[in-house]
Amino acid sequence: MQQGNEIKLEKHDGVILFDVIGDVTAASEPSFAQAYSEANDRDAEKILLQFKESTYINSGGISVLIQLLAQSNRKGQAIGITGISNHFRKIFTMVGITKFARIYDTREQALEDMSGGQGRPSG
Repeated sequence: MQQGNEIKLEKHDGVILFDVIGDVTAASEPSFAQAYSEANDRDAEKILLQFKESTYINSGGISVLIQLLAQSNRKGQAIGITGISNHFRKIFTMVGITKFARIYDTREQALEDMSGGQGRPSG
């Protein structure tokens, strides 16, 4: 069983990209906490979580993502998500993640939209 994952940070026109490598489970919490801390050290106002469509996210991983969204919401940071499968789009909508993060079809679309001052979910 995989113990956590790796998150590579990249900066693109004011957006900090979290390139998430590996499945997202409760064991991912230290990786996300470290990446989020590093993003804040870079004065992140906008964060894009990039997953691979094959990424598996279990309930513990969803909890880790909700923690990150709660922290970013308190700081007024915009969050975008890209790369997830249609299955996880439905799950993210059902558990309320889409109230705090906007889901994009592609990385390019997300970076263009978020760099232009957008990125907050509507409604």
